[in-house]
Amino acid sequence: MNREQRIILTRIIISAVMIAGLLIVNPQGVTRLVVYLALYLFIGYDILKEAAEGIVRGRVFDENFLMAIATVGAFALALYEGSGDYLEAVAVMFFYQIGEFFQSYAVGKSRRNISELMDIRPDYANVEQDGKIIRVSPEDVAVGQTIVVQPGEKVPIDGVVIEGESSIDTSALSGESLPRDVKAGDEIISGSINISGVLNVCTTKEFGNSTVSKIMQLVEDSASRKSKSEDFIAKFARIYTPAVCYGALALALLPPLFLIVFAGETLSFATFGSWAYRALVFLVISCPCALVVSIPLSFFAGIGGASRNGVLVKGANILETLSKVKTVVFDKTGTLTKGVFEVIAYHDADDRDIQSQKEQLLEYAAIAESSSSHPIAKSLQQAYGHTPERSRMSQIKEISGKGIIATIDGKSVAVGNEKLMLDYGITPCRCKKAGTIVYLSVEGKYLGHIVLGDVVKPEAAKAVADLRQVGITRTVMLTGDTKAVAEQTALALGIDQVYGELLPTDKVSQVEKIINSQTKTDKTAFVGDGINDAPVLSRADVGIAMGAMGSDAAIEAADVVLMDDDTTKIGKAIRISRKCLRIVRENIVMALGVKGICLILGIVGIVNMWLAIFADVVVMVLAVLNAIRAMYVRKI
Repeated sequence: MNREQRIILTRIIISAVMIAGLLIVNPQGVTRLVVYLALYLFIGYDILKEAAEGIVRGRVFDENFLMAIATVGAFALALYEGSGDYLEAVAVMFFYQIGEFFQSYAVGKSRRNISELMDIRPDYANVEQDGKIIRVSPEDVAVGQTIVVQPGEKVPIDGVVIEGESSIDTSALSGESLPRDVKAGDEIISGSINISGVLNVCTTKEFGNSTVSKIMQLVEDSASRKSKSEDFIAKFARIYTPAVCYGALALALLPPLFLIVFAGETLSFATFGSWAYRALVFLVISCPCALVVSIPLSFFAGIGGASRNGVLVKGANILETLSKVKTVVFDKTGTLTKGVFEVIAYHDADDRDIQSQKEQLLEYAAIAESSSSHPIAKSLQQAYGHTPERSRMSQIKEISGKGIIATIDGKSVAVGNEKLMLDYGITPCRCKKAGTIVYLSVEGKYLGHIVLGDVVKPEAAKAVADLRQVGITRTVMLTGDTKAVAEQTALALGIDQVYGELLPTDKVSQVEKIINSQTKTDKTAFVGDGINDAPVLSRADVGIAMGAMGSDAAIEAADVVLMDDDTTKIGKAIRISRKCLRIVRENIVMALGVKGICLILGIVGIVNMWLAIFADVVVMVLAVLNAIRAMYVRKI
């Protein structure tokens, strides 16, 4: 609770005690007027001040003006009639302040939840100088400089661990509660917390471009983007409030004038008094604060709920669009797959899966490729699991675009693609499994082949299945890989449509075709991670980027960022967005419905000022409570 909230709460408590005391003492005459007027100014001076400032600045018609004119009018009526019923005006202001306090507390709590969640900005970085560890500002650390992260400290800048082992807590970034183990060679992102061992980290980015800075910027920018619903409510309030004021004025003047002219009543204050009172009740009931407060709060809570689950949404407008998504389009490499080659099969000369000969195949391939830095060579060496004995190899000849010919243990070994085999008069067996094929021959005899593929992420199939559960009607995969590889991956994941051998411009064209084939209300989301995905991320109705390993260009172009690259979070983000929009609609219907009924009852004189303010405060409290629900969504 902040200082302003404590002051309001104190005023409310003191006012409640004073009201109770006045009801017991029940002063009369001038004393009664002075005491109730003092109490009225004590509880409502800030509302009166804001209403006056609004009039001076030309912003007359707001909820402060409605409350001020209604309560001052109620005071004036009681004074003119000599009834001494000043409690009604005081009570209206009292209950309104209770509603304002509750709203302020709810909004503050929502902001604190997000602030605590996003409290990841590091205050310092440890740098070693002259054998001593000194603290410097993260902004002063250069790319390539080594920093030391002690146990319990936040990682200040993105980098690669060069020494040490530890577990890191990434919950503030990804929503993942389980710690992640890191060792030398592993990438580590800023904002995570070092749990156990000391880590020496070589920085790979400047502080301004690191993950923690990007997150803070995204969260700050998201507040400035309004949704259509939020924008509608703001425009609605600007038209609605003056219309209500003019309506109240008409209610105070037209009925009594009608009675004087057509019913023969005499011109007196009594004729106008009851209708003036109804007009004041009308003003109190009409206060649009439930809508004006709860709609932005709903979106703010929705963005906070997504952030708690490791999904950054760049604004309320994005959240609203996300709720309408019916088609999700995926990039393949790095999004649904790991983006690295791994050996997935070993086949003999007849394309049969083998285990007995795989060691011989892999040994020859690893030794032959031991001097190459190609990704395929690295994958073969990694699968081999040992340091290749290069001393066993001689007479190496690399044939560009085809492979390598080498002498290993005195035998001529050819390792490469199908073209290399055909050049040496060897007809390899056509592999039925999709992937990158590495063929091997020894002394001119075909030995077999190794199949490498981009391994599917373990959570990818679950992510696609979950999208169907949330009502996504079509899933599509776009990739630059061959059609055979693309179709095999799509089949394994249960994706509806797949398009292979696409350039970045082809992906944009394909997404445009998908968007044009849908209705105007249905939206398309694209999920990607690479620099080449930036154009299509921008073109889609909602661009979703991988935040941990994705490129800066993709993250900048995207509307939604998955902080831990977990594609199962897409379904959760859609659930949160739809729940948020459902809550917004519930609040609109509830607020307008209750106010509409009360307005009709107020016009016919059934609802008095007490019931009017009670209805207004109750509706606002219920709307705010309902809005806070957007912070939470059931687990997948």
